[in-house]
Amino acid sequence: MAIEIERKFLVKGDAWRSWGQGKIYRQGYILTQNEMTTVRVRIVGDCAFLTFKGKTKGFSREEFEYSIPLEDAEIMLENLCNHPLIQKIRYRIHLGNLVWEVDEFQGENEGLVLAEVELSSEDQSFELPAWIGEEVTQDLRFYNVNLAKYPYLIWK
Repeated sequence: MAIEIERKFLVKGDAWRSWGQGKIYRQGYILTQNEMTTVRVRIVGDCAFLTFKGKTKGFSREEFEYSIPLEDAEIMLENLCNHPLIQKIRYRIHLGNLVWEVDEFQGENEGLVLAEVELSSEDQSFELPAWIGEEVTQDLRFYNVNLAKYPYLIWK
């Protein structure tokens, strides 16, 4: 079983931009009857993934991710996922022994920039970079599955 332990923050300023190149992500969510499970289809470049996520408890949740054929992912995004899709540019920033993922959203979520860091335990201490703003880990509006249903441009 894979456990994802993640903290999420708003990003302030542009200082993070000097740390690297971003990759374009397109992703969508398939509705399930079970509110405790999220099913995501994601395309990054010429790679595609199907991910199942469980309900968040604290900062943790179960996550299972599988590579799938790109053509299948394209069809799933078009025909099975809710629209609008999540479109973003993700930057991976290595600081110390952690990797920060900064997502600059596009489309219906234009103007939103979030940073996530995955930890090895919920009580792991870490230093916040100067460009990190308010923590939004517990704010469900900032979960990508919810940004697909209720885009940032509607509620900001």
